[in-house]
Amino acid sequence: MRAVEIVDLFAGPGGLDVAARDLGLTVNGIEWDDNAYATRQAAGLAGPQGDVREYGPAHFPNATVLAGGPPCQTFTVAGTGAGRRALDTVLKFVRRMAGDDDVTADLAELDDERTGLVLQPLRWALEAKKANKPYDVIVLEQVPSVLPVWDAYAEVLRERGYSVTLDVLRAEEYGVPQTRRRAILIARRNGVAKLPDPTHQPYRKGTRPAPRHPGRPDPWVDMRQTLDRTEPFVVVSNYGTGGDPKERGRRSWDEPSATVTGKISRNRVMTLDESRELPRFTHSEAGLLQTFPRDYPWSGKDIAQQIGNAIPPLLAKRVLEAALGLSKPSPSEAEPGMLDFVVAR
Repeated sequence: MRAVEIVDLFAGPGGLDVAARDLGLTVNGIEWDDNAYATRQAAGLAGPQGDVREYGPAHFPNATVLAGGPPCQTFTVAGTGAGRRALDTVLKFVRRMAGDDDVTADLAELDDERTGLVLQPLRWALEAKKANKPYDVIVLEQVPSVLPVWDAYAEVLRERGYSVTLDVLRAEEYGVPQTRRRAILIARRNGVAKLPDPTHQPYRKGTRPAPRHPGRPDPWVDMRQTLDRTEPFVVVSNYGTGGDPKERGRRSWDEPSATVTGKISRNRVMTLDESRELPRFTHSEAGLLQTFPRDYPWSGKDIAQQIGNAIPPLLAKRVLEAALGLSKPSPSEAEPGMLDFVVAR
């Protein structure tokens, strides 16, 4: 494989960058949002501010790895649902693009332009292949409802000589202290594409980690291990069922967090008996639950949204290790300060 250089589409505040930097890899990330770009600049991350639709492989001629996590708002349960309604249309666009059809004008007709952005990584991959400079590795992530789109991608990429694997991964099974699920696609031109093996036990509501678990000795990581709080707490979700506060989700401090979203500051943090409210999560704490470094320089506005939109760096690190065939160091070999120690102090 050639020297690894990553171009990251929709790079956000730097989830994949933090992971790549921890692995000693070079990344150029494209991000259009002013606030996320301000965070990237404060963190010293490389790459331009701009729209991925105005760039292509020729702008990053040394890149050997294509990564991307397109905006998910129209595909999420909490979003407008435009992406789900347009799924059949998007899948048709994938096949048209595979046949060298320019769908740019048609994408502009979608109800929400963000829906069509999920097709940008495919455009980049096809343009690179057409220029006889195909990417060695492609890594994509999105919400689980986008898995059918990744399935369609996989068919096109296999037709072009890639080995492809994809699935929905659970973040807590890789040491992230939250129960976040992401649809991951890995494609390789040389060698067999493999997803990362889970390292931690899955979280099940109302259960505790198993004392013995075949192949996964590590329990899931909880909020108590991750945050500096000393008083026991329970997080009461902002999301209710039918408006009934009694139906709102609850996670105690000895469990992983629920998925960190841009609305995390609305969640109430209470004493275990819920008799008293405690300070709500700070931006730094929300970042820790996403496995960002404790002192990450969040900047600009809408910081909670930046954090919620990012891929957890620790999950990104495990995915990159698997995608690039890098070995994961054993705990005795790891150095303090690595992402593995962000949530396991």
